[in-house]
Amino acid sequence: MNALQLLQHPTRHLFFTGKGGVGKTSLSTASAIALADRRRKVLLVSTDAASNLDEMLGITLANTPVPVPGVPGLSVLNIDPDNAAQSYRARVLAQMDPASTEAERSQVQEQLSGACTTEIAAFDEFANLLSGDAAGYDHLVFDTAPTGHTLRLLSLPKAWTGFLADNDRGASCLGPHSGLKMQEARFAQALQTLSDPAQTTVVLVTRPDVGAIAEAARTSLELNELGLHNQRLAINGVFHASAPGDEVATAFEALGAQALAAMPAHLQALPQDHIALRAFDTVGLPALRALLSNDETAPSAPASPPASSASHAAPQAAHSEHTLAALTDALAASGRGLIMVMGKGGVGKTTIAAAIAAGLVQRGHSVHLSTTDPADHLQVTVDGNLPGLKVDRIDPKAETEKYITKVMAAKSPGLDAEGIALLREDLQSPCTEEVAVFHAFSRIVSEARSAFVVLDTAPTGHSLLLMDATGAYHRQMLREYGDANPGRLVTPLMRLQDPQHTKIVLVTLPEVTPVSQAAALQDDLRRAKMEPYAWVINKSMSAAGTQDPLLAARLAGEVKQMDRIAHGLSQHSYVVPWMADRPVGLAALGALTTLSKE
Repeated sequence: MNALQLLQHPTRHLFFTGKGGVGKTSLSTASAIALADRRRKVLLVSTDAASNLDEMLGITLANTPVPVPGVPGLSVLNIDPDNAAQSYRARVLAQMDPASTEAERSQVQEQLSGACTTEIAAFDEFANLLSGDAAGYDHLVFDTAPTGHTLRLLSLPKAWTGFLADNDRGASCLGPHSGLKMQEARFAQALQTLSDPAQTTVVLVTRPDVGAIAEAARTSLELNELGLHNQRLAINGVFHASAPGDEVATAFEALGAQALAAMPAHLQALPQDHIALRAFDTVGLPALRALLSNDETAPSAPASPPASSASHAAPQAAHSEHTLAALTDALAASGRGLIMVMGKGGVGKTTIAAAIAAGLVQRGHSVHLSTTDPADHLQVTVDGNLPGLKVDRIDPKAETEKYITKVMAAKSPGLDAEGIALLREDLQSPCTEEVAVFHAFSRIVSEARSAFVVLDTAPTGHSLLLMDATGAYHRQMLREYGDANPGRLVTPLMRLQDPQHTKIVLVTLPEVTPVSQAAALQDDLRRAKMEPYAWVINKSMSAAGTQDPLLAARLAGEVKQMDRIAHGLSQHSYVVPWMADRPVGLAALGALTTLSKE
């Protein structure tokens, strides 16, 4: 029997969204498998640039549907931003007048080289699916990127539909405007599909955790504003202690119960599904099928190891690493620089970034702590003021307004009334936000030349798009000014590649999927000639000594992942223990970096 009530009468389109690390990929994939097992034809679509569906299903993802061996009727499609952008550029160029000159075609190619094109190209693929390209499937299940990026994606149909309806001339940041106007009807169809409760359900995935529930509550309200009212709540990883007297297990269960009890009323009112915490990683078909089973003793779950073996192995793994205090000492030695905290959503980047910033202030430095994450958890995490610590965020809306004002002031004096109207119209494009955020990011990168800047980045997929924008700007500057300034031109990308200027800290959880995704991010960074400085393994229970059978089974897997990191992924790794009390506020954050070294 299936554990999710939403699968009893599912709509054709199912969107799984939520804070990073809550289990969206696991639940969306398990749901797609369950529907296919009922002899439905299902397309599972990933819109996350950092998706781990390939590892979970043991297949190679592509931008065309790939059948899943062992699950008749199920295919998987990955909306890869780079592939989507390449296809989009080819389609736009094909729409140009055959009489176009080579100079005109080169100009269009240049217009289509930025990160904005990458985003709209991914959206274009998404809109295709919603407006009829997946007609042969009974269900489309979307495994989305973490919340901030997903809200951006789901808002684009409305944004582009409104922009195109009011704009019938000129060129946008996507090249010839006629290319967009040809797709106006399809964008409108996508918006209608998303807003139709008979066709689309949004599943807000959370864990029994205060931060994850708060983000689900905010997302629910924002989705309502976008017209997506058919929502459900899936609470993943619900834990009940089974070993009487086990303090760790009791505290773990109590934290979850408290978070659920404090759930906002509008979220509590949604239809709910509760999914139990499992002892196994959701990798492979047996584990994914077991995830939604009501049988707590699913045969596919690995047997729990004896408590003695876990308790012997765990302290060894924990003592082989350093604490966050040691990492902060090492970072402080340089006296200045950019510290970028990166990783998969939900691994605790914001906490680690805030703790490092507070630790640097404790060591006598002034620090600017900021974030590129649209979800913005910094203020809640810091929860206070500390002399020497400046806390803010790159606010997309505010940065867009500043950028538009700057461009209008610079270009308006040389334009007539019609030209000014065209410029203002073009700047209303949703792409303008991406450009504005990049400019704000560049300012922060430059600021770190003379002081410490700690940057809490957005989850992996969103950050990679920002890195794409940085690379595109670097190439543009080299083309335009490189010959005139040999050896003197310094771009933001060059500062990110300079280990004396930028130190990248990768944060992960000691679980197979977060570690694999951190390893993939490290590979992406290395291809861009950026070498991570250190790894932080967050929320480790390896030294907690729990005897609860379920937690002990998970602990054994944790030790394997810590060993995997230490012997192949990073020479410099640091451990932050799991704590019953969430490290919120400057006192708690400061304690993380003043613990005695191992």
